[in-house]
Amino acid sequence: MNRPPDHPGPGASLAASPRCAKGAGGGFDAKAFLASLTELPGVYRMLDAEGTVLYVGKAKNLKKRVSSYFRENLPSPRIAHMVERIAHIETTATRSEAEALLLENNLIKSLNPRYNILFRDDKSYPYIVLTRDAFPRLGFFRGNPDRKAEYFGPYPSAWAVRDGMQTLQKMFRLRTCEDTVFANRSRPCLLYQIKRCSAPCVGHITAEDYARDVQLAAMFLHGRQQEVIKRLSRAMEEASARLAFEMAAIYRDQIQSLRQVQEKQYVSSAKGEDVDIVVALREAGQLCVNLAMVRGGQHLGDRPQFPANAGDSTPADAVAAFLQQHYAVHPAPVRILVSPPPTEEEGGDNANLLAELAGRAVPVLEPRSVVHRTWVEMAIQNARLAIVARNQAAAQQEQRLAALQAALELSEPLQRIECFDISHTQGEATVASCVVYQGNGMKKADYRRFNIRDIAPGDDYAAMRQAVSRRYDKVAAGEGTAPDLILIDGGKGQVGAAYGVLADLGLGGLPLIGVAKGEARKPGLETLVFPDDREPLQLPPEHPGLHLIQEIRDEAHRFAITGHRAKRGKARQTSRLESLPGIGPARRKALVAQFGGLPGVLAASPDQLAAVPGISRELAERIYAALH
Repeated sequence: MNRPPDHPGPGASLAASPRCAKGAGGGFDAKAFLASLTELPGVYRMLDAEGTVLYVGKAKNLKKRVSSYFRENLPSPRIAHMVERIAHIETTATRSEAEALLLENNLIKSLNPRYNILFRDDKSYPYIVLTRDAFPRLGFFRGNPDRKAEYFGPYPSAWAVRDGMQTLQKMFRLRTCEDTVFANRSRPCLLYQIKRCSAPCVGHITAEDYARDVQLAAMFLHGRQQEVIKRLSRAMEEASARLAFEMAAIYRDQIQSLRQVQEKQYVSSAKGEDVDIVVALREAGQLCVNLAMVRGGQHLGDRPQFPANAGDSTPADAVAAFLQQHYAVHPAPVRILVSPPPTEEEGGDNANLLAELAGRAVPVLEPRSVVHRTWVEMAIQNARLAIVARNQAAAQQEQRLAALQAALELSEPLQRIECFDISHTQGEATVASCVVYQGNGMKKADYRRFNIRDIAPGDDYAAMRQAVSRRYDKVAAGEGTAPDLILIDGGKGQVGAAYGVLADLGLGGLPLIGVAKGEARKPGLETLVFPDDREPLQLPPEHPGLHLIQEIRDEAHRFAITGHRAKRGKARQTSRLESLPGIGPARRKALVAQFGGLPGVLAASPDQLAAVPGISRELAERIYAALH
């Protein structure tokens, strides 16, 4: 690829060392820095005197964009305060503005600059997928789409995907089973009996008819419902003409299902369009950005988000930040409706960037038609409701924290609570969990699981000692964050084991209580156990602090038992495959590849086992005998 002579290539730094001569920005010589700054597209990072990144931005023209921060009239006090703290600026040139957008998005998420509006939406959006097999599978997909299948979406929630899949199953009866199950069936499954699958696994439908159903499903997902209804109507008439009344009845049912879908869609577009609606609203001290999705003309729901580091940013700023961060990693629809629109400069940048990323024009528009205005009004209303719900939840959580602090007679307010639980089955596959509550909710990024080793099976005290030691040894060394309260799911013994470890680490001053289950494990009868000589405390069932403890304790239990079951299941499946006669790593790998794991191997006949490369007929018989 040819580049201009002065182009350093992507990833090259144009400002490797800070300039700290006397000037604007607390000692930063902006004039000298700007004099040598390139006009290429790229990313800039503003840092303070300690080297902390204050802000990351992208620019079509680095010199022009960075210069705008050093003019007399800045757009907000927040930006002015940031500029006062700049000690140096680093820049990275890129080949295009779209490339700069991707780099900016990665840097914002990894560096978490204080002055960037940050959307912590790390969940991948779900899709409906149609595979490209001989008999394509309809499925749920979450991740980065590739070219191995056809993907429809993204959808705002898993519920929306599953609802869509159920509709498609009723109308077109496509298979949803995994390939290993599909390849090994000898009779139809329950879905065939309830008319949710046409049973291509056992030949109850021809490849041609199944391909027709797949094509109709794809057309439906693309929003071409009227065309699907016309095709089905013609097929129904043809079937009736040749007296194939049973087939005509199937077409009739499909048409009725399609019309029901259209009728129950409370807001829809006859154009079958794909649109995202992005609105931002600042109310009651909160800034909310709400993304609503329309696919095939059908409104699929909302996903409200509350960005971090918003400060005094305007809703227009938030919309601009969302467009840049979201569509750097998610595919853009045909058009995007926004309210309020970004500034003229940002709006033009966004439209050009999205067009470059998508390989086509992606208009970013204000609503004009009645349907589009309705969608935007709905999105704004849902953003307002999300703000009310968030503030109510925050107030409730603050009340619960204050009530718990008072009940435990703690001198310091509670901000961070950590809870431990142990899970095993008669000593097998012991796993400990540590979950974290911080701010106004569970902080899943800080959760930890510990695979407990080298203890006597079933020794919960030893397991607790190991988990607490592994969690807090770095805290004792001055690293990591210490909690304001530690919860132990257990009674006096588990609390004593945990406290002994904390005392050995020099952390005996951390508040610690055990949550002992009440009679018949009935919620509301829990007893709080202290590591010292204080009498156990039983809070009233309606106590807000007890409700908070129950919520955190239940989450610790869920997280522990999920990890335990996964570890136990893996160990059991692996051990059974490893114990098969004459099966080494290569043949075991071939079996797993052929059948998808132990359940598939168990369901296989000797003939199917013998068809695996490297498995003779005699060995297949021995494997079958060992497993049955």
